[in-house]
Amino acid sequence: MLAVIRGYPASIRLLLATTFTLTVARALTLPYLVVYLSDNFQLGVGQIGLLIGGALIVASLLSLYGGHLVDTVRNHTLVSASTLVFALAFIVAMASGAALLFFLCLVLINLALAVVDIAAKAGFCALLPVEQRAEVFAIKYTLSNVGYAVGPMLGVALLELDDHLPFMASAFIGLGMCLAYWRLGDRALHTRAAAQPGASFAQVALGLARDRRLVCFTLGGVLSAVVFGQFTAYLSQYLVVTSSASEAARLVGYLVTTNAVTVIALQYLIGRRIGRQQLMPWLLAGMALFIAGLLGFAMAGSVLAWCLAMLVFTLGEIIVIPAEYMFIDLIAPEHLRGVYYGAQNLSNLGAALGPVLVGFALGRWWPGVVFYLLVMSVILAGVFYGLGTRRG
Repeated sequence: MLAVIRGYPASIRLLLATTFTLTVARALTLPYLVVYLSDNFQLGVGQIGLLIGGALIVASLLSLYGGHLVDTVRNHTLVSASTLVFALAFIVAMASGAALLFFLCLVLINLALAVVDIAAKAGFCALLPVEQRAEVFAIKYTLSNVGYAVGPMLGVALLELDDHLPFMASAFIGLGMCLAYWRLGDRALHTRAAAQPGASFAQVALGLARDRRLVCFTLGGVLSAVVFGQFTAYLSQYLVVTSSASEAARLVGYLVTTNAVTVIALQYLIGRRIGRQQLMPWLLAGMALFIAGLLGFAMAGSVLAWCLAMLVFTLGEIIVIPAEYMFIDLIAPEHLRGVYYGAQNLSNLGAALGPVLVGFALGRWWPGVVFYLLVMSVILAGVFYGLGTRRG
């Protein structure tokens, strides 16, 4: 994979480095965020969940406008500004004395990361021929998972030195990336598209709503993200109910490691083989693996069984996410790639809803039913994917 990255143009390498670096910076604070909110703002677990989940939902909705900015503002200007906002939001969050201000900072952090992510995807499509895009999408997703694996470990190490150090480190990383991109970024990227007179955001949004394929695929993405978006959260909820908190923490640690190792080892090898011509067969394979993994969770009786089910589940994740990228690349008009990728980012709504739905089910029915509800979500996602990939 490193040899392939070295063969890309400098602009592609810088976009990959930027998304990876900001992912690490974002992940630095993840292990401490719940404790930080509890200690500094005296919030309960339910309030903390609403704050973190609400910030993700608001940022996901705003990222649709962020995609519009990708289509209308120069890549160099937008990415540089977004990384600066990312850094400043961490600084203000660290100094914040009110939960509302912290919430707004968290929205800005998630939004800035989403805008850079959308800008990177649009940049890949502008700079690479069609046949190379599946490969670079697979590389980007692999690097993101490496970032989310490395970041929390670094965050825990920094936390041992000082409570605020993870936030400070995230801010400094963001500032460093801002300066690097301002100096090294491709100032010509997307200038032709940005220079063209375009429709207003309201007109663009109405056009998106009329694109049946995009609407169906976005709904499929939301339903599938319910299942894989925050699987650690709902698995923790299930395990706390069916065992003990300490056992749940131990088992979830094994599952997160299994997921990370599988993605890092296989994402590039599998993702680069997903092509435009076979999107629906690939998506069906991913859906089938999700269902098999969920049924495995429902029947698992040992650590090994849980880890094997997670391995199968992760293979579905490895297939579905690059396939979603490729589908948006297939249907997006050249001058609207940013806003189409912004629409795809709405799948984060599903990620935010997953733990909420599982918590609701656990409070009302027997615990094992949650996996069958999640299987139904996968099946519905497959139906919408099928409708989205049909022409006419």
